[in-house]
Amino acid sequence: MGRAVLPARLRARPRPTGPVDDRRPLPLPVRLLAMMLAFVCMVGFAVVLARLTLEPSPASEALTHSNLRPGSSLRFYFDTAEPGDAVRQIGGNVLLGVPFGVLVPVVAPGARGLLRVLLLTATVMLLVELAQGAMVTGRAFDIDDVLLNTTGALLGHLLLGRRLGRAVHARRRTRPASGASR
Repeated sequence: MGRAVLPARLRARPRPTGPVDDRRPLPLPVRLLAMMLAFVCMVGFAVVLARLTLEPSPASEALTHSNLRPGSSLRFYFDTAEPGDAVRQIGGNVLLGVPFGVLVPVVAPGARGLLRVLLLTATVMLLVELAQGAMVTGRAFDIDDVLLNTTGALLGHLLLGRRLGRAVHARRRTRPASGASR
């Protein structure tokens, strides 16, 4: 006896395993160009970051002190500084982290997730602050700067980085498990 043939709508269809994303990735030359442009921007950002954070400031040497307590510098800015100075200091530190949130998902596809971007940003900024406090005259380690920079990376990632990372490194549709019949 032969097997009964079921209509197509009743046949069991193999389901893809893993996440499914129907978007097609950009063509390879466009992806490579986007990654190279993001890399050049990241290098440019690193130069700006080094100039802003690692240049000595001998005139500020008597005013600097390390801050290991989160929120301490923020309270100081709001309590003693002019409102414009406080906004500049806090806003500048937030803006300094934004390029990480935007560029890391494009440059490093393995670091596209929010948590990975935040961990990478916090690590890099922590290293910058440690170098600042240990080696640069007139500069000090400030944990609030690390937190503000990481907040900027979060904003950059949520506003633009996640979309750019997905556009450049779209996930391909996962194939069904082997051995599944059609």
